[in-house]
Order: sequence, then C-alpha cells, then structure tokens
Amino acid sequence: MEENRVLEMRDIDKVFPGVRALQGVDFNLNKGEIHALMGENGAGKSTLIKVLTGVYAKDGGTISLSGQGEVQIHSPQDAQRLGISTVYQEITLCPNLTVAENLFIGREKGAFTNWKERNRAADELLKKLDIPAKATMQLSNCSIAVQQMVAIARAVDMECKVLILDEPTSSLDEQEVEKLFGFMRELKATGVGIIFVTHFLDQVYEVCDKITVLRDGQLVGEYEIKDLPRVQLVAKMLGKEMDDLSDIKGEQGAYTGEDKEERVFEATGLQSDAGIEPFDFYIKKGEVNGFTGLLGSGRSECVRAIFGADRVLKGEKKIHGKTVNITKPREAMKNGIAYLPEDRKVDGIIGDLSVRDNIILALQVLTGFFKPFSKAKAYAFADEYIKKLNIKTASADTPIKSLSGGNQQKVILARWLLMHPEYLILDEPTRGIDVGTKVDIQKLVLELASEGMSVTFISSETDEMLRTCSRLMVMRDRKVVGELTGDDLTQSKIMSTIAGEK
Repeated sequence: MEENRVLEMRDIDKVFPGVRALQGVDFNLNKGEIHALMGENGAGKSTLIKVLTGVYAKDGGTISLSGQGEVQIHSPQDAQRLGISTVYQEITLCPNLTVAENLFIGREKGAFTNWKERNRAADELLKKLDIPAKATMQLSNCSIAVQQMVAIARAVDMECKVLILDEPTSSLDEQEVEKLFGFMRELKATGVGIIFVTHFLDQVYEVCDKITVLRDGQLVGEYEIKDLPRVQLVAKMLGKEMDDLSDIKGEQGAYTGEDKEERVFEATGLQSDAGIEPFDFYIKKGEVNGFTGLLGSGRSECVRAIFGADRVLKGEKKIHGKTVNITKPREAMKNGIAYLPEDRKVDGIIGDLSVRDNIILALQVLTGFFKPFSKAKAYAFADEYIKKLNIKTASADTPIKSLSGGNQQKVILARWLLMHPEYLILDEPTRGIDVGTKVDIQKLVLELASEGMSVTFISSETDEMLRTCSRLMVMRDRKVVGELTGDDLTQSKIMSTIAGEK
C-alpha cells in the first residue's frame, strides 16, 4: 500500500439475484484528497459505498486501510470504528430527536449521559460549522438543508479518516454548497480522504482532485481532474460520445395543433396553507413551463397547491375554461392532472412493493381497489413502461427499493404516464440521478409536449430549466416575482429577476 494512501479496494465483486452489481472494481483514496465517484444510476456507485461501509457483504476482493492493512467490514459499526464515516443522500437521522441527540446518538458511554455538556458541545460544533441550528431544537423543525448539514457534522465529528459524502448537496442552495465545499477543503488540509458522490458536474470540477468512473458495475478508469474534460467524463459515464451542451429543444419539434393556444389549466389568486402569496398561473396545450427560484422560494408549494396536495385557502382553478373544485390529489387525478413529487422516498415510491405494483398504483387508485387489474393486465402495463422508459430492473417483480435512484424515478414517472394525463407536473424529476437519465427525462418531457401534453417542470438547475421550458415563473420569498419567455430565458435574466433588479 502506497505511503500516502488511506484506502485501497481491490477486485471488489458483489452479486444480487439476477444482477452482478460490481465486477472486479478497484478504488483508491489518498490522504488529503477529494475523490469523485461518478457513473450513471445503476453503475454501482452506491453498491461500492455500501460494501465499504459494511451495509453489504462483498462477494470478492479486498479492502485495506492505512496503518491497518487488509480489514474485514461486516457492519456500519465496524466501518465507524475503523474511521469511515458516511453521509447518505437520503437523510438517515431521527427527526423526533433534538439536533444534539442526533449528533451524539450511539456514542453514549455508560448508563448516564450529561446532556447539558452534550448540548454545549453540540452548539460549539454547530457554530464552528456555521450551521443555523441550536442543540436543543427538534430536528424535524429544521429545514431539509439544515438536516443535511447536521448529518455531515455528525460524520465529521467522529474523527474520521475516510469521509463519504453521497449526494450531500442535493438539498442545499448555492451558499450552503459553498459553505460545505469550504469545510471539505478544511478537512482535506487535515489529511482526511473524502469520497464525493454527486451528479453535479460543476461541483466535481470545482472541488475534486480525482475522478473514478464506473459503468455497469465495472471500473472505467481513474483520472486526475485536470486530465479529464467534462465532455470526456460524460462520454465515459455513458459509454458513448455526447455533447453535454447539446440543444435538446432543437431535436424535438414543438406542439403544432390548432388548439395550442388553449389554456388547459388556469389558476387565479391561488393560495395554500404552505405560506405562499396568492399567485396566478396558466399552462397551454403542449406547453412546457416551470417555476424557478432559490431553495425555499416556494416552487414546490405552488405546484402542490395546483395539485391539491396542500390545503388551498383561496383562489379559483379552471380546466379548459371551466371552474373546477380540486382540493385533494384524487380530484386532480380525476381531472387529468398528474404530479411527480419532489421527495421520491417520502411521497413517491412504496419501497417494499414491486416495480409492477408501483407502476400501476395511481391508475388502480382511480379505478378503485375493489376493481383490481388482472395479473396479465398488470404485467402488460408494467412491461410496456419498463421497456418505454428503459427501466433497469431484473424483473417487474423486483422490489422497487432494490433499484437505483434514477430507475426509481423512472418507475414513478411511468406510474403517472400510465394514467395518460393531460397535464403533468414534475417537481425535481432529475435530482440526484445521473447525466444520461437526466437527458432521457428531458427529451421525454419535450416529446410528450410535442404530442400535446402540458408539462410543468421544476428543477434547481437553471440550465436544465432553460433546456426544457418555453416559459418560466420566477419566485422569490414565496412570491411569483416575474415571468420570462423568449429572449428573456437566460441565466442572467433569471438571476437578476430573483435578485429583484430592474
């Protein structure tokens, strides 16, 4: 093992029923290095991380750590004792406990814990990391972004040698990302090796030293960041050449039907109990529009009000000019509106159900559970959309929780497309998924619109919004503060509108 190396993984194999998730994968991490682990969803990134942290038992290969040689990691507790700390994409803290309890849980010594002292230590740590929370706050009262920072603080405070950050920035705004990067650089300077798993290419090139690329469970290569231009990285991840700046709008024609000016859905003075100011909104036949703004600006709250997922306090909704009373999601579904929610783990998938059952769920709700689909019909529906959306799964019977994040997202999308909605709302449909799947979903959105479906698209990545939307509602502080179309659809115009510049 090289002198400067903190971790070596050699010839790692992992097999699940029907799937070889990892095949002879190598991974190296040096002291004081930020190393990106890249690949499409299903490439094997999460599996490799779970083997390293003892969540999965490896089926072959060796793991070695600096100063300890080859080690056996049978559980997350083993990994922790060896100095390997992990912060997963999906926050794994206890929302019913305080911030301090989340920071120190599992590290109590003896029957008695001095929580006054622990709270003081927690406040010091939060202050040091500039996290806007107090030790005695209940975690559920903190924003998702703050919860993510608390999870990172917990991992860092355990004096780790290897810190694994699995999509840590997916719930953070730009300032919080910069704060995290500053802290990562501080840790790097102390000799901590950091494995950074992300789908944000800009972030990789901003903070990382090296990149390891996986594809289909195999190692593509390890590269110095300076030696791997962005376009080549995308090509290696996808296994094909691809211009990451391609204009996907130009590849798909716009809807040209005679009714293209018809307003499919319209809202006036809409206000919900989620704290957004009353707003007006409409979408035309075959149009792709969206809500954009900083984290917490109210983007999601607007579409939840439209769908009836939050309680509407006032306002009017119309479909094709006719007033409708949509106060619950089921009423929205009956009126041809579908909604893919922001948090697929909480509001989207039902983990223990199969891919098939997750796909047919919304249509079964509409049809009624006392009129279940025949087994043949359910399989036909599932097989159609597994093929149409290229969902990577061993079979339609595979539990959805076994799929990668991107494939889970495709299953939820299939669920709503099976309803053949007239109006489809997609809230962060590409968050935390790979570049290839992002492009697939963007192209699918434009294809559906060209066929006459109306789509509202929300993404925290403004370049993605610009590639897909022909009209944007700009939000700031839970108010709609502008509407951009045509030549005004630029990054600079969006930023200046958010900032309130004239």
